[in-house]
Amino acid sequence: MIRVYFTGDCDGYEALQASLVDSEEIDVVGASEQVDAAAAPLAGGHLDCVIHATRSKVFPAEQVAAVREHTRAPIVLVASGGESAAMLEQALEHDVADVLLLPQMTHTIVFSIRKASHARRQLQTAAHRGRVITVFSPKGGTGKTAISTNLGATLAKNEGKRTLLLDLDLQFGDAAIMLGLEPAKTIYDLVVAPGELDSEKLAGYVTKHQCGLDVLAAPLRPEDAELIVESKVTALIEVAKTSYDAIVVDTSPFFHGPMLATLDRTDQLLVLCGLDVPTLKNVRLALQTLELLSFPASRIEYVMNRASANVGLKTREVEEGLKVKVGHELPLDRNVQVCVNRGEPAVLADPRSDFARGITALAKQVAPKNTATRQAKKGRMLSFARA
Repeated sequence: MIRVYFTGDCDGYEALQASLVDSEEIDVVGASEQVDAAAAPLAGGHLDCVIHATRSKVFPAEQVAAVREHTRAPIVLVASGGESAAMLEQALEHDVADVLLLPQMTHTIVFSIRKASHARRQLQTAAHRGRVITVFSPKGGTGKTAISTNLGATLAKNEGKRTLLLDLDLQFGDAAIMLGLEPAKTIYDLVVAPGELDSEKLAGYVTKHQCGLDVLAAPLRPEDAELIVESKVTALIEVAKTSYDAIVVDTSPFFHGPMLATLDRTDQLLVLCGLDVPTLKNVRLALQTLELLSFPASRIEYVMNRASANVGLKTREVEEGLKVKVGHELPLDRNVQVCVNRGEPAVLADPRSDFARGITALAKQVAPKNTATRQAKKGRMLSFARA
């Protein structure tokens, strides 16, 4: 059965709904004329398709965006009038699965729903697999969360990637506060919620930043971290990979169960170095642990944070001591701390700074190169026709 939700309204929409209720292939899980009223059921369970009706004679971009705030399920747009050429072109640009002008035969609507649902499942299971980028430092206070938040913001806003920032510093995570967010729900609420975890359920627990970045915040209380076990993290990352192009994971300095589960699914591990002896000592120990865990060295990228010529150590000396190559240097920038206190990413507040340029270069290197979603859009055929 294909799970379908109805939103919006137009002439002939009630008759369409009535005909689909009797279909053996369609499971109608709800309906709401106003998208705001539909938000709770849209985000509360797995949907295969949303049928959105519009009375607009041009493509209803704002209406589609409102639906997209609550679900990533394919949208089939139905209308009782409109200009075909303009609406078709904009539908492709806004990732609408299909467009139909009413009236239509029931079997035509069912075919469109089936096609949209099938295409989505193909993307989730094969073509689209999000890239997991884990930011790690074996010592606190190295700027790990500042880099994670700025990297996530850059991937979302500048690189145009659907990006999730996952805060796995489970006891004392600060990703949300550094972004100026007050999340209503956290990863703790997600893992204790009943029912199977899927992309629609995950969407109901993230907090959206204005730059387009989705954030799944750390628990509000340290004791809640105990319930976020390795198996829960494994399931969460697997579901996130079907929903996002990039998953940036902010971690704690420890090799505990959730961190090990993350490493197993990490495509790129960013290990932060610093120009101080205690941090270098911990990085050396961490590299030994990663070797014992058989983590591929080819997936590790070394990032020198707060690089400065006035601290008695140089990046070259760090490379010689650790026997690694530092791929990126992020300069010491006092404005980063100012932005942290303001709750805004430094890359957005001052995009021309040396720090922002460094983060941008890092984002371009780690950004997913998968073009399957774009190719799917180009190859999709929309059935804009009247019966």
